[in-house]
Amino acid sequence: MRQAAPPCESQAASALDALHLAGLQRKFQAATSNLNGVSWVASAEFMETLSKSQVGVIHRSSKGTVLAVNAFYQELIGREDEDFAHINIQDHAHPEEAENILHRYRENAVTRQSYQMNRRYVRSDGTERWGTVHVSFLQDGSSIGIVLDETIRRQAEADLRESEEHYRNTVELSPQYAWTTGLDGKMSAISSRWLEKVGAKPGTYLGDVWRSTVHPDNLSDIREAWARAQIDGQPIDVEYRANVGEGYRWFRSRGAPRLDEQGNVVRWYGAVEDIDDRKRAEQALRESEERFRLAAQAAGIGIWDFDTVQNRWEWSAEFKQMLGLPNEVQPDLRLAMTLIVAEDRPALSHLIRTVEANASDHRFEAFLRIHRADDDAIRCLQINGWRIQETHGRVQRVLVTLSDVTEQHNSSARMHWMASHDALTGLPNRGSLNDALEAAIAQARENNESLALVMFDIDGFKEANDTIGHDAGDLLLCGFAKRLERCIGDRGFVARFGGDEFAAFLPRCRADELVALLSPALQDDGGVYHDGIGLDCNATAGAAFFPDHGDTGEDLLKTADVALYAGKASHRGMLTVFRPDMRASIQHRAAMLATARRVINEARVRPFYQPKVSLAGGHVAGFEALLRWQDADGAIRGPDSLSAAFEDLSLAPVLGERMLEAICRDMAHWLNQGLPFGRVAINLSPAEFRREDLFDRVMSQLHRHRVPPSLLELEVTETVFLGRGAETVADVLRKFHDEGLSLALDDFGTGYASLTHLQAFPVDVIKIDRSFVTNLSHGSTNAAIVDAIIGLAGRLGMDVIAEGIETQSEADYLIEHGCGFGQGYLFGAAVAGEAVERRLMQAGTAIIRTAG
Repeated sequence: MRQAAPPCESQAASALDALHLAGLQRKFQAATSNLNGVSWVASAEFMETLSKSQVGVIHRSSKGTVLAVNAFYQELIGREDEDFAHINIQDHAHPEEAENILHRYRENAVTRQSYQMNRRYVRSDGTERWGTVHVSFLQDGSSIGIVLDETIRRQAEADLRESEEHYRNTVELSPQYAWTTGLDGKMSAISSRWLEKVGAKPGTYLGDVWRSTVHPDNLSDIREAWARAQIDGQPIDVEYRANVGEGYRWFRSRGAPRLDEQGNVVRWYGAVEDIDDRKRAEQALRESEERFRLAAQAAGIGIWDFDTVQNRWEWSAEFKQMLGLPNEVQPDLRLAMTLIVAEDRPALSHLIRTVEANASDHRFEAFLRIHRADDDAIRCLQINGWRIQETHGRVQRVLVTLSDVTEQHNSSARMHWMASHDALTGLPNRGSLNDALEAAIAQARENNESLALVMFDIDGFKEANDTIGHDAGDLLLCGFAKRLERCIGDRGFVARFGGDEFAAFLPRCRADELVALLSPALQDDGGVYHDGIGLDCNATAGAAFFPDHGDTGEDLLKTADVALYAGKASHRGMLTVFRPDMRASIQHRAAMLATARRVINEARVRPFYQPKVSLAGGHVAGFEALLRWQDADGAIRGPDSLSAAFEDLSLAPVLGERMLEAICRDMAHWLNQGLPFGRVAINLSPAEFRREDLFDRVMSQLHRHRVPPSLLELEVTETVFLGRGAETVADVLRKFHDEGLSLALDDFGTGYASLTHLQAFPVDVIKIDRSFVTNLSHGSTNAAIVDAIIGLAGRLGMDVIAEGIETQSEADYLIEHGCGFGQGYLFGAAVAGEAVERRLMQAGTAIIRTAG
């Protein structure tokens, strides 16, 4: 077996581990049964099996690269060089077949459905070979092709047809070799043309001389035939080999007796014809068929052979085994029909009728399911058949091969289900919903009917999932899915859209019907429990109708999502139907996204820095970098006009990257100037954590600008821990922490899970939200919260930064109660990097003085 260099050894290993071809299946599985987890190319037994196989084997990767071929395949295409890794699928194909071969391969590679086809191979020397190729696709997308060389068999068939045609012409146009014998069978006369053929002189071939030319293995048969003919006076017809000078050739001699008036045999008259070409063609055909049967047997392929001339059926032992029948059972079409799954019987009956009526192509194929006779198991069979015709077009034989493709079929079905359904709830997924929705809209448009699309969101799902655990979240998802299916039933299509969002569409449904139908689905029925504790499972829904609110599935999804967003803001636990005035929010969002794209493309991102101050010492401890952008008029704008972009999975990471690059550039410049700027904080949005390269991107910028990681602080809000991909946030933050970066939890105290986050994540700094700092005074509610946060941070060994300090009294209170750091307008607004540099050069870090 010749091998190309595979992309990785594990890929080759998995390919052979999964090998379940309809070609050499049984033999190859035996050879590879002990190759799990190792390179299949290392198996001497398997290599020996393939190298000795009288079939061609080619192994391609999922990208079409040749991974391995055996010697028989190389001989088939006439290439013995080492450079076979880049043999394309259409290489060595006949020009008339190349496009179809490539199309068939690509089409079946998508579905991973095995197939079989006849094709011609154009060898390197220009000669052609016929082959029957069987291609199977493995789980990793690679393929195994097994080629049976049909050249000899086809040539034998052609030679046989030519011999028969020659025979007919000889009979019709040329005299045969006539002979006459006496009653005793001794030759009394022979055609002069025969004497010329055997090189004998006239008179030398008479009597019993002719018997001496007959092959010893055929002489007894001739004697017995003559004996029977002389007894019963019936015509004689024998085939035998005779030595005609250049060696033995096959002849057919036929004769009939001449009778006298009493009915006694007087002499025999007959003619002999040369049938050597036909006999050799028949022998070659038998040998080719035997090789084919042996290869099919090794591959575990069943054979159904139908001789239409003699009306004889033949089933191979492998085929009977597929049917679950004992080997002694005789072929019976009615028996086979009873084993076919009822739904597939009409297709088989139609196929048989078309083949018998000579109305099908030379080759045909079908897919059938059977109930095995012995265990009633359902098996899937791939059928490939050929009609062998005589010269005048009459069907002479029908040869059918059958492959058990049950595993491939079931695997394909499982993969299709997994690709189209949500594994947790068992509901169709987003892709399936999109396909079904477009089809339903097309039907509604054709029938002039309405259609309702509803988006659902489980209220409180994030709280339960984050505080109680993912098990509780999974229970909520499954519980709501079952409740939604019960309510909608056969009225519509239900799917899990992603996260805690579900979607459903209902044809021919009015708004008032929809409210009544979905009310039970939206209200908690008390049926979801976790560790004996009932979980709230209310939901909010937004609905849009075709054609009033959208003409396509995409439009309806957008409008229903807007309705859901509006419902969660003001009508939780209820159904909100889309209204046209809600489009303003969509347009506003689109405008912000467009602005963000211009800001990115035109490099208008500007970091501004607000000082973070040591409250007790009165000096600058660092800065927080805040995003600003410069408009076309040169004015500096705040981030509010881009807020939608921070939730966009494509724009938010790019904005963050532009900010990070500018900040690192400023920090590197300050370091070169010897300016003590402390630590700079930058906020990371939830969307940035959805990128797998976040850690590498941040560290790359620091290394490129030669900024020590300890000088950068990453601020995150608790929304980072609640969105999609939250399970990976902890790992990313720990990697940052291990590299020396400081991690700050921003807006602490405004959410519901902050204490959980302090325990689960490597937080160094807690930032008290400005809402608790405003109007801070002794005895106020805010003061109690601030005192608790400061005390908690102290016990956990974390620093505390209070945001939004605007008055001296607020600063004094924080200093009195042990808050270490603060920021706000009292100490300075955010300024550009150039201003920071001037301030640091003038006064260093000692530029703030607070009352003590």
